[in-house]
Amino acid sequence: MLYYWEKDVSVRKISLPRPSPPGGAGHRRRYAANLQLVEDKQLMKWQSQLAQAQAELAQVGPMRPGCLSQQYKDRAAKTGSYWQLSYTHKRRSHTKYVRPDELPQIKPQLANFKRFRELVDRCVELSLQIAERQTALRRTTPPPQTH
Repeated sequence: MLYYWEKDVSVRKISLPRPSPPGGAGHRRRYAANLQLVEDKQLMKWQSQLAQAQAELAQVGPMRPGCLSQQYKDRAAKTGSYWQLSYTHKRRSHTKYVRPDELPQIKPQLANFKRFRELVDRCVELSLQIAERQTALRRTTPPPQTH
C-alpha cells in the first residue's frame, strides 16, 4: 500500500504501525484526513520498474561516450586503415585516434555508455508517468473532510 500527503508530491511507503501524531486525539482526525490511501496497480508497477532501472544504473561499469569508426588514409584503395573515436562533450566535438590494441578496452566502455543512456531515458520516462498518474489520482480523490 502506498500513502502520500495531500500537500506533498512525493510518494512514501509507510510501514505499520504508524507512529502516533503529535498533538493528541483531536489532531489524529486531521492527521488521518490528510493521509490518503492509494492502491493503484499501474502506479506500483511503474515504481517497481523505476526501482529496477535505477538498480541497473548502479551496475553500469566504466563508460565513455562516442562512436568508433574505421577510417582509411586512401579511401579508394582502402589502405592505411586506422580507428577513430568521435564524441561530443559539453557541446564540443572531439575526435581521437585509437590504437588497435586499445579496441578491446574501448568497445565495452562504449557499450556501457549506450546502456547508461537507455536506462537514464527509461528512468525519466517512468518518472514522468508516475508524476502524471499521481497528479491524476490526487485530482480524482475527494478533498478530506475537516471536522
